Amino acid sequence: MKELQDSGEDMGETLKRRFKEQRRRRKTKLLEQSSAQESQDDVEEISSIQHHSENEGSAEQAAEPVVGSRPPTGSKREMQHTTGSQHLDTSVKKYLEERLRAAMSKGQSLQQEEASPEPASRLQSFRDRDTVTRFDREVEPDKAGRHNVPPDISNRVKLREATRQAEQGLPTAEEAYKFFTFNFEPDPQHETEKINRKRQKQNKTTEDRGEEGGHEAEDQEDGDIDEDNQDEHEDTNNISEEDPLVRGEEEDLFLIEKSSQDFLEVKKAEYVGYQKRIQRERESELLFTPSSRPVPTSIKLPENMRPRYLEDEGLYVGKRPPMSQTNENILESRILKMEEGKKWIGDDGRIMALPDPIKESSTRPPLFHMEEDLDPALQTVYRKAIKSKYANMYIAGTADPEGDYQLDVDVSGLIFSHHPLFSREHVLGARLAQLYDQYLTRQHNNLTGHLTDKLNGLRSALRNMLEIHDSQSLTQAMQQRISDYSLEIRNTRQLRDSEQEKDRTLLKNIIKVWKEIKALREFQTFTNTPYKLFLRKENVDQATDEQVFEDEISAEVVELEAESEEDYQRKLAEYKKQLAEWKLSRRKQKAKKKKRKKKKKGQLQDDTEEDEDQELSESEGPEEEDCPKPEPPERPDFDSIEQQVREKASRIRRKPGESVLIPELHASGNITANDLCPRAEVARREDVAKRSLFIKILYNGKEVSRTDSRSLNTDFRVHFGQIFNLKIVNCPQSINLQVFEELGSSCSLLTQVFVPVPEPSVLTGSGPLEEFEFSSNQRVMFDHEGVGSDVPLSFEPDGSNKQTLLTSGKLSCCVSWGIGEDDVPLAPPVSQQPGGIHSGLGRLDAVTSIGASGLYDMKKIGEWATQSRLDPNDPKNASIMQLLKVARSGEVTAPEYFRLEQLQEEFNFVTDEELEGSKRFRLLRLRNQEVAEFRNYKCVPGLEREVSDKVFQEYEKRLKDGEIIDTKEHLDSHRALVAKYLQKIRESVINRFLLAKHHYLLSDLVIEEEIPSIGGAGPGILGINLFKLAESKRPLKPQRKERKKVTAQNLSDGDIRLLVNIIRAYDIPVRRPQSNKPGQSPQSVIQGSDWLIGQVQVRPFVEVSFQRTVLQTTTADGPNPCWNEELQLPFSAPNGDYSIASLQSAKDEVFISIFDEVVYETGVSDKDGGKSIHTRAEKHWLGSVKIPFSTIYSQSRIDGTFKVNTPAVLLGYSKERSHGTNGGYDMRSLSEGAFITVFITIEPQLVPGEPIREKFDSQEDEHLLQASERFERDAAQQYPDRPFITTVIDLNGKTVFITRYIRPLNPPQELLDAFPNNPQEATALVARFVSLIPSLPDRVSFSGVCDLWSTCDQFLTLLAGDEEEHAVLLCNYFLSMGKKAWLIIGTAIPEGPTAYVLTYEQSRYLIWNPSSGQYYGQYDTFCPLQTVGCLVNADNVWLNVQQYTAPMRMSFDTTKANLWKPFFSRSFSHPGLSSVQQEELVYRRTDKAAAAELQDRIEKILKEKIMEWRPRQPTRWNRYCTTTLKQFLPKLEMSGGRDVAEGHRHELQSLLGDNRIAGFPLHLPFSEIRPIVEAVHSTGVHNIQASNVEFALAVYVHPYPNNVLSVWVYLASLVRT
Repeated sequence: MKELQDSGEDMGETLKRRFKEQRRRRKTKLLEQSSAQESQDDVEEISSIQHHSENEGSAEQAAEPVVGSRPPTGSKREMQHTTGSQHLDTSVKKYLEERLRAAMSKGQSLQQEEASPEPASRLQSFRDRDTVTRFDREVEPDKAGRHNVPPDISNRVKLREATRQAEQGLPTAEEAYKFFTFNFEPDPQHETEKINRKRQKQNKTTEDRGEEGGHEAEDQEDGDIDEDNQDEHEDTNNISEEDPLVRGEEEDLFLIEKSSQDFLEVKKAEYVGYQKRIQRERESELLFTPSSRPVPTSIKLPENMRPRYLEDEGLYVGKRPPMSQTNENILESRILKMEEGKKWIGDDGRIMALPDPIKESSTRPPLFHMEEDLDPALQTVYRKAIKSKYANMYIAGTADPEGDYQLDVDVSGLIFSHHPLFSREHVLGARLAQLYDQYLTRQHNNLTGHLTDKLNGLRSALRNMLEIHDSQSLTQAMQQRISDYSLEIRNTRQLRDSEQEKDRTLLKNIIKVWKEIKALREFQTFTNTPYKLFLRKENVDQATDEQVFEDEISAEVVELEAESEEDYQRKLAEYKKQLAEWKLSRRKQKAKKKKRKKKKKGQLQDDTEEDEDQELSESEGPEEEDCPKPEPPERPDFDSIEQQVREKASRIRRKPGESVLIPELHASGNITANDLCPRAEVARREDVAKRSLFIKILYNGKEVSRTDSRSLNTDFRVHFGQIFNLKIVNCPQSINLQVFEELGSSCSLLTQVFVPVPEPSVLTGSGPLEEFEFSSNQRVMFDHEGVGSDVPLSFEPDGSNKQTLLTSGKLSCCVSWGIGEDDVPLAPPVSQQPGGIHSGLGRLDAVTSIGASGLYDMKKIGEWATQSRLDPNDPKNASIMQLLKVARSGEVTAPEYFRLEQLQEEFNFVTDEELEGSKRFRLLRLRNQEVAEFRNYKCVPGLEREVSDKVFQEYEKRLKDGEIIDTKEHLDSHRALVAKYLQKIRESVINRFLLAKHHYLLSDLVIEEEIPSIGGAGPGILGINLFKLAESKRPLKPQRKERKKVTAQNLSDGDIRLLVNIIRAYDIPVRRPQSNKPGQSPQSVIQGSDWLIGQVQVRPFVEVSFQRTVLQTTTADGPNPCWNEELQLPFSAPNGDYSIASLQSAKDEVFISIFDEVVYETGVSDKDGGKSIHTRAEKHWLGSVKIPFSTIYSQSRIDGTFKVNTPAVLLGYSKERSHGTNGGYDMRSLSEGAFITVFITIEPQLVPGEPIREKFDSQEDEHLLQASERFERDAAQQYPDRPFITTVIDLNGKTVFITRYIRPLNPPQELLDAFPNNPQEATALVARFVSLIPSLPDRVSFSGVCDLWSTCDQFLTLLAGDEEEHAVLLCNYFLSMGKKAWLIIGTAIPEGPTAYVLTYEQSRYLIWNPSSGQYYGQYDTFCPLQTVGCLVNADNVWLNVQQYTAPMRMSFDTTKANLWKPFFSRSFSHPGLSSVQQEELVYRRTDKAAAAELQDRIEKILKEKIMEWRPRQPTRWNRYCTTTLKQFLPKLEMSGGRDVAEGHRHELQSLLGDNRIAGFPLHLPFSEIRPIVEAVHSTGVHNIQASNVEFALAVYVHPYPNNVLSVWVYLASLVRT
């Protein structure tokens, strides 16, 4: 019985177990009773479950011990059946008992009759064995279907019993009831047989599986079920309906003493298929299934031994190969079943495994056996590497004009040596022609003659040698030399004889074929071929001929006799040696025999003499056989030698006195006309006439050209004579000529000829025509005289000696490289030849590498051997190494390495040098490394030849100039160093934020239209937008619509345009009438010849220049013009890169310049009686506005009125104000100067760059950072259009609170000392000093990734910064000067988000622009500051919470909490932050010598540029004017450009009275030369076309402390009047 192991079981489980134990006891008692009963009368029992199936079921349960027990499913049905049977009537029971007894006795007799004589323990066959069905297990339907057993029936009544009952009459009601309600089952086996089989099965199971416990218990239980059933039946029949179920209280309900039926445990019926049972039995006998559970370590290791871990002991243990735990468990289970299983387990209790066998680098495993001994499956098979046909297909340089390569293919013609349409005569004619060709070739080479001469020379040399040394004794060297000569004579004679025989045979064959042709012509009565053979006879002098013949024979006989004698002597010496050896061995054998006889006599005296002799003879026999006696050599028969020589001579040579026959073949014969030929021959000739041929030329497998179609001649020759010029782009891999034959409209491929690619040295004209043989294996048969192809053909009368001919012939062509103009060869360089220097396979084969002709050139062979790295120790290379050793006079250098694999290089993708030299790979690598020039390349060309060298020029120039300070660009060593330092900072910043740039939001990648909302202020359908529909249209007040923004990723050059709308201008300077000489009245000027046409104040127009594109408006009149014109300028990004970072870092600037158009009269001419006046227009620069492109891009539009930067002095013009009022309100009452209103935008509207979304390191307190973040977030929600910042990022990339930047700092003392008594002038000078530090926006410096704030000392070191740095420095200077000053964070035009400085002095607020040094009153109309977001000082930050943001409409009183919201307040007090600025700034002294040097260099560069911009006109310089201008510029610097214009003008007029002067000074801060050059170019001074114009240029550089430089450039043009 199965015991439940669960410790925490409930009372029900305990009760069950008790009940099971009682049932077991009752069962054993019942078993004894039933067995006793069965021995008396053999009654058939009803069995619910058969033994063998239950046995298998128990085995399965044992294999799966984890499965929980389930309640029996059939118990309910059984209870119903029992209850039903209790209610049967008593009479019916009695009647049934009688019937049952009768049936029992009859069944017993029948069973005895049927009993077989076989013993009861016989094993049943599988077919006879009863099957059982179980429902607790799935059975495969196909297996179940094989047995005609219904799967849902578990018990069945035997047919015999039913028949027996049927014989006794009709069934009663009770029998009928039982028939339909009982579960029937098959007839059980005889009980003894059943028990025996059960025991056998149990024993077998125990032996096979070695498992105990559950199987036996279950088998016992299952075996007892039958008795339970029987008892239950009996008891059921005895229970009456009235009897109580529980008789008394003392009676235990669970101990009803009824029958074995109570102990019937009903289970699901199970059916196991026949095949599965066989498989299980086999598996149980043969197969062992290892468990996948972990094996305990105690089983794996010896007793009382703990696992030992070597790694913990400090020993190195390699990494085990990865293996799943399940597989390892299965392997351990299987190994431990073996006898020697534990030897595979290591000390650590795991299977011993080598470290991971997968090595980092591949190595060849050593083969310990010779290749021959290896199993064929293990032998290494070497395959040739197949090179891709697409690799290296293109020749580098073909995209360039100079890389124009041409291959010329000259197709001359072809001759058929056999064609299917040949007649028999053609076949013989072709053979004759072939033999005659061979004859001519042999005659030309004259090998026989050469060999004869060589033989005669050798003979005479040998004869002389013997004559000289005849008397003396020959030395060993001389003997060796004589033998060498004799051997050479022998070889040469044999060669000469074979050649003579060939010549003789060839002549005979020619004559034989010619006789056959003549016989065939006579037989067929017509002629098809024009061949005629003539044999010319040349007579010889018989006596001389005989003398030569006899001399030759006698000389040959002598030589042969000497050779025979020599051979005989050699063989004789060998014989003597062998004979001596034989005699010696014979003596040894005899000695052994004697020893053995003595030994035998001593040891075996009882043996007979006879046996001994027999044994001796047996042992000696094989030894004697092994050493036969050598035969002596035969003496040479000298008499027969001469006879042999004469026979051979008569066979291979002309007889003495016989004429020399010289064949001559002519093609001059006549061919029989068609009329005289039979029909079959006419049909053949007509077929020939129908056919034509053409040739296709295939280059690298692709058809590139074809010849014209030419008809086939009767002599089967075709002449093409065409040359094809192929322009080469791909490397030539193969050149293929395909021969096609046309018959009517169809054409078929006859054959194809592969032509080798020529060497680069083979040029057109120098290469000879070559003949390439071809053949075709097509089978062709005809019904006319054509012999066909691949068809047996015989010329014998009896049809014997058949031969099969295939279509064949020769194609004559030449392939060479073309010659261009000036005889330049159009061949690619040698390195680009196919299969060139990098092909390992080409190197291995000498013919492939150097060509067949190169095999005769020792130098080429030597080079090939070096390149191919031949292994000198390889036996295969021994011969070539010997050859090279002789060629190099004994020196062969072995390579200094051991090569494991000769073909290794063939499998290299490419050599390292080629990889480094690949332009495309370099471009990909640089783009991947995000190098600035290549960072945003979208497309890299797919082919190497498409990458131009120009791509890398800028990058290489930058690398080369990396450490060199570019003085031409910077002109100043300090600024050059600063530029380098700034570049390093820029690179570090960009690299730092490279990762942050890739943190994308969904909106960065997906552009989608916003879903319109129903209401609200957004893009709603209803709500506010409904009211807009009802608004009246106002054509005179147009409103700009918001455009759709475009991302820059898909843009290219020409897609972006800059739209500049020039609207109007105010207060433009007007012309001043100039008097030529002092004291002359203006009236007299007007009377002059060069007077101004049309007295107007000024005729202005606007010129916009951007990226050297210049556009201008129309010309207007007056000082307050209105244009309202739109100009469109194209934009191209640096390096063609339209990414956001690149657009933000573009340094281009838009120059909006105002010019005055002046028209001068140049003369009057009388033509055709009428006067014509010639005029010339000049443009004079009046001022300009400069707006960086980066500002336009970040703002997306610039809209406003800007102050024009007019020069301090404008020669010929006055800045006198026009005091006219516009409707009583003077708009320009508060500011001086000219102004222009413009609107600038970019089309299409681009998405501006977003700041980096990244948290930065900070040393600030965490509470402060959280508070500032909260404050900024609230401000952005309430006032989204007001710029507000509390924290900024310093150059180290750390977050710093903004108030730390504000601290009083001392300005340079020189500035304060300049105006000690005038604080207002000193303030202006300090502001001017700050404005002279060049502006460089951070978005340009750092590609728009972030806005970095540098401290004042860093700013003064870098000498470049944006508006924030200028504002902080100016604010700190003002604070140190005792002023009340704040930093304004707001927006201005055109800068966008910016920083200004606010001061409060003399009870009014002044707004300072730190970049220009100008100040504006709070209520100034033309103040560039548009909005004020917040104020900052050292103590606090205030947010503007007023209704308006414009300075004119707001209050700057920060004490009012309802107007300004402070950051630090009572709720969050100031934590006492220290400043990041230094306590005191240290300035470098002014260097006047360096400034003077810089001044000269700028002047020189500008003069060169102006002359460069005037390529077609001479540029003259007026040195007097230049001197005057130079003297005047320092005054301008000292006065700041005020109050000196009038005196200067008078001075110039007195000096240059006869010239009309137009000019102006430009003032710029100095950073580098480029902005100065651009500013001068934008003024257009160089565009004056007058022939008598002169120029004046003066430059002045004024140094300030800390290397801050103020640059003045004075430009003037003088026209002599």
